[in-house]
This record gives sequence, C-alpha cells and structure tokens, in this order.
Amino acid sequence: MILRRYGDSVQSVVLNFNSRALTEIGFRRDHKISHPAEVFFGTHERVHGHELVVTAEGYVQDEVEQLLLADLEVRVLELSEDEVLLVESEQGVDYPKTRTVQKTIVHEGENRLHFSITVHPPLRMGVYRKVDGSR
Repeated sequence: MILRRYGDSVQSVVLNFNSRALTEIGFRRDHKISHPAEVFFGTHERVHGHELVVTAEGYVQDEVEQLLLADLEVRVLELSEDEVLLVESEQGVDYPKTRTVQKTIVHEGENRLHFSITVHPPLRMGVYRKVDGSR
C-alpha cells in the first residue's frame, strides 16, 4: 500500500500516471485509509527508505516510459504485509519530474530517434512498519 501526507493527515493513494502523458510521478487519493499524521507517525516507524532514481533508454518513447513506471510498481510489490510505502517527496519542494532527452542517431543506415528518460530529483519513499503494541 502507498500512503502520502496531505497537510495534517496521511492518506492512501494509488499510482496515477500514464506513460503517454508522463511529466511527473503522480498519485491519486483512493480514500481507503486516512489517519491524522501524528497518529500515523506515533504508531509506525521508518524501517528504511528508497530513492527512485531511474533511467530508461530506447527507440520507442512510450516503451521507455513504461519501463520507468514498472520500477515503482516493483518497489510496492517488495513490501511485506505489515509494511507501507510513504511518499516523502514534497509537492513544490523536491517533487520529481521526468526529464526526456531525444536525439537522432543513425542505426543500420537509417535515422532513428533515441529517448533517454530520467527522474530528477529522485522520488523519496520511506518504508514504514507498525510499531509493536500499536493497534
């Protein structure tokens, strides 16, 4: 499960981006879980963090962007049942955007477009686990 802080609350979110319109990593509230931030941080401890620094390259832009997004999905699947992933990057402060570099190269005698896509700054995410004894 992915959570994100919105003001004084921590709410569950789902991935909300399309590789065909990828300019930033997006999340949408799904309203399944909502806790006051102080309650969440009082009952959960940060186990470790991830910085999503991804670079993808290829000849088809959409395929390259899909590779980039697949890495984030892998991070979510790596969580155990008692862990959650909290987006720690803050909107307007250090929120990541994708950077695309497109260049023309000659491949087997033909001009082809080559795409390199990176996320910068990295998407910071923390893995949190419920503290023993909390409900």
